[in-house]
Amino acid sequence: EIKIYINSQGGHVESGDTIYDMIRFIKAPVKIIGTGWVASAGALIFVAPPLENRFCLPNTRFLIHQPLGGMSGSATDLAIEAQEIVKMKRRLNETIARQTGQKVEKVEKDTDRNFWMSAEEAEDYGIIGKIIESEEDI
Repeated sequence: EIKIYINSQGGHVESGDTIYDMIRFIKAPVKIIGTGWVASAGALIFVAPPLENRFCLPNTRFLIHQPLGGMSGSATDLAIEAQEIVKMKRRLNETIARQTGQKVEKVEKDTDRNFWMSAEEAEDYGIIGKIIESEEDI
């Protein structure tokens, strides 16, 4: 069994994808515990284990939103990158929907702007399985 404690303001989506995939790839069960902020790519990582293995402390806040990006280059390259970020947005929304039990349409609406949740709201949303107050609660 592996326990991951996560407090993350997010980061590159591709880095989050790698950690998400590895959590799901390995045989050892992973339990993840959120504390502080679990935001953006951090929220993607957080939902990788099964719901019953996702915990957070009472004052944890969660943020889901659409991917952000900046680019420069030729008009053709900008069009290609814009298409890629739209595909990334769809894939992330589908992942969050699958891992939380929400409909993709709801996740799309919620992530159109920054969507903050308290621990209780994240539990209702299906992001966490249980709010804990001590390590014995895991």
